[in-house]
Amino acid sequence: MKVLILGAGKMGSFFIDLLSFDHEVGVFEKDPKRLRFTYNCQRFTDLEEVKAFKPELCINAVTVKYTISAFNEVIPYLPQECILSDIASVKTGLHDYYKSTGRRFVSTHPMFGPTFANLNQLSEENAIIINEGDYMGRCFFKDLYSKLGLNIYEYSFEEHDKTVAYSLSIPFVSTFVFSAVMKHQDAPGTTFKRHLRIAKGVLNEDDYLLQEVLFNPYTHDQVDQIRTELKELLAIIDNKDAAGMKAYLSKIRSNVKRDVEALK
Repeated sequence: MKVLILGAGKMGSFFIDLLSFDHEVGVFEKDPKRLRFTYNCQRFTDLEEVKAFKPELCINAVTVKYTISAFNEVIPYLPQECILSDIASVKTGLHDYYKSTGRRFVSTHPMFGPTFANLNQLSEENAIIINEGDYMGRCFFKDLYSKLGLNIYEYSFEEHDKTVAYSLSIPFVSTFVFSAVMKHQDAPGTTFKRHLRIAKGVLNEDDYLLQEVLFNPYTHDQVDQIRTELKELLAIIDNKDAAGMKAYLSKIRSNVKRDVEALK
């Protein structure tokens, strides 16, 4: 299959490397410097080159802020039968956009990134395929993600956004709060150092991505739940309530154990 990838950033380069040995891959990137480390693919900086390439699948891997604008720019140069695809972690507005184009589309979310994941060992990572997309497009990504050993889930756009609100907004907000109150530690403990590494990774993400995850319409209730839990925990601390603390620790250990078993 002829596959066009938009953007030669971290995830774009990952997909180039992943697909280039089994498919004819081209990459469109406006910044020529980013193309220096792309191999085994055709490199385009002009949209007329994209038109001549005639891709069958276009994977949009640009920063989430520019997903729709990148599509708008390239669509006039794509064959009508070319399947549009995104890997965005935030799907807000994409379903309506795809419908407005009248084109075939497939939307997926590989729920890992170069910051934390070992891209050579992804068997513990997950991917979501939106079940409202083109059948052949879904099959393509299901086969691709299966070969990587990813755990695959099929959700609607709405179900995806609800899942992201839980799986991303809670750790993001927890990291923000940790970062907001932290101060320099001359002799930090192991737990502190681990949290600090996570904070550095999260805060290395694109500002717009962090914003859009938190502006997800389903995020508010998740963050409000954190506030409720903090209020309960603060009351236990203020009252030095040993029995309450024991019950609270039992509750959260049960929550962690349940999720760990669910992930096995």
